[in-house]
Amino acid sequence: MLHRAVEEVSTGSDSDYSSSWISWFLSSKGNEYFCEVDEDFILDRFNLTGLNVEVSNYTQALDLITDQLDDDIQDELRGSLDVQARLLYGLIHARWIVTARGLTKMIEKYRRAEFGRCPRVLCQPQPLLPVGLTDIPYEKSVKLYCGRCEDLYSPKSSRHGSIDGAYFGTTFPHLLFLVYPTLIPPKVGTADSGAGSTSGTTTREGENRVRRRLREEMDPAIAEGGGENISTASVALKAERYKPRIYGFQLNEIAKLQRWQEAVRDRQVARLEELEERGS
Repeated sequence: MLHRAVEEVSTGSDSDYSSSWISWFLSSKGNEYFCEVDEDFILDRFNLTGLNVEVSNYTQALDLITDQLDDDIQDELRGSLDVQARLLYGLIHARWIVTARGLTKMIEKYRRAEFGRCPRVLCQPQPLLPVGLTDIPYEKSVKLYCGRCEDLYSPKSSRHGSIDGAYFGTTFPHLLFLVYPTLIPPKVGTADSGAGSTSGTTTREGENRVRRRLREEMDPAIAEGGGENISTASVALKAERYKPRIYGFQLNEIAKLQRWQEAVRDRQVARLEELEERGS
């Protein structure tokens, strides 16, 4: 299903190729998350090591991306090559955005909040960053990471929600904050302009809505109106936590913090279980 969605995410006519394939790709609807990969990076075959086994018609797809494809082949294989070229560009993009130059380009988009803002009330419209849950294509769609609450969210747009997560990889947002620690958002602070007028009552109501939504997502019985007999402790234990990683390894400070947070959660769950036993 994700494969089919990825094939359909870019829209545009043949005439849109007039400038270059990359320009056409970046200007197509649904591709706003991507940044432009420098041509020098694409032409350096060392940077593309191993991608030839990931992409069918690798040579022709690379030639299409770099505008070196023979016109006769381009007309004959345009449809299938477009799919492979998008896959190849996406995998190159995942490698590019963890380079110094790639991080700089993505920071510009991050500062403009082009990836959206965190929907959590207390995150004070914190800008989000794209991240993949796997580096293997066609497995998981892209998610959005909030550096403030350290949680993941799905893109609002269905076009963005169908982008393959492998095109951003599992490392990008955490490496960005490691390289640029001044960009790490504070855990507490005042709201952005326009958000400071929110009353305490409205804030609490917003938090309660978020909590209800999360509980409904974790246990369908609640959404169906059967929440009266649901154990709060069991719902808490079902909640999954996202663990940031760089090249597969957990970040030391975040890992230490999450171990402490999990210990606190376990103590709270134990208290809830005790209270539920008393009430039964």
